[in-house]
Amino acid sequence: MCRWLAYRGAPVLMEDLIIKPKDNLIHQSLHARAPRTPTNGDGFGMGWYDNHPYPGLFKSIRPAWNDMNLLDLAAHIESPLFMAHVRATSMATVQETNCHPYRYKNWLFVHNGQISEFGKFRQKLMATVAPEYFGNILGSTDSELMFHLALTFGLEQDVPGAVAQMVSYVESVGREVGLEKCIWMTLGISDGNDLWGFRYGSDGKGPSLYVSPGINELSKLNPEARSVGENAVCIVSEPIGNYQDIWKAVPENSQLTVNERGLEIEAFNP
Repeated sequence: MCRWLAYRGAPVLMEDLIIKPKDNLIHQSLHARAPRTPTNGDGFGMGWYDNHPYPGLFKSIRPAWNDMNLLDLAAHIESPLFMAHVRATSMATVQETNCHPYRYKNWLFVHNGQISEFGKFRQKLMATVAPEYFGNILGSTDSELMFHLALTFGLEQDVPGAVAQMVSYVESVGREVGLEKCIWMTLGISDGNDLWGFRYGSDGKGPSLYVSPGINELSKLNPEARSVGENAVCIVSEPIGNYQDIWKAVPENSQLTVNERGLEIEAFNP
């Protein structure tokens, strides 16, 4: 399993959330507590939005805790919306194209979880990806394929609807090869304006996911950071900072929408 973080709010330095808080994402890449794999050393990546039409990306197969480029970039890149991810592979090769976030035009996508026994029906899932998106697949992970299936099912027009259709399709194809339960996931998705999060498991038990408890508590994650704004929200696989007991666990089978109005949490039942 992997660890990821996503933020939307007033512009902040990426290091203010990725590196400086207690038990930050880099620390979790060595000492994660919630997943079955406590060390996430199979690469990392971060994607951010700025004044360019498409988001920036930085990926590396080096362990996140041992990459000076990551530390330097995070200390200089300021963004109102970004994602970061540390990877622990369960099957796919350790290579930069398999590191998250995945990008298509103005879209970013991160995933924690897995499609069980992916090799049994990977070919059929791949064949379903629409031709206009297929050439954007550069790696070999189930995560990247999930992203492009969601694009195929209309992600650019309706994020929750496309993700629900993607999950339903993966589960239906899984049943064809004898898998009654086959997908576990938390997802972070953005188009550069809004941010969506999902927590789901075929057995009703998705990977852990938490949302920042409120603007006052979020500001305390790094008192030296500038104001994060009234509607700032941070989503994490595992709590960070000195006030971890007041992070809010996202309920099982839920979807989150973060926009200029703030945070909304709804049931997600594909």
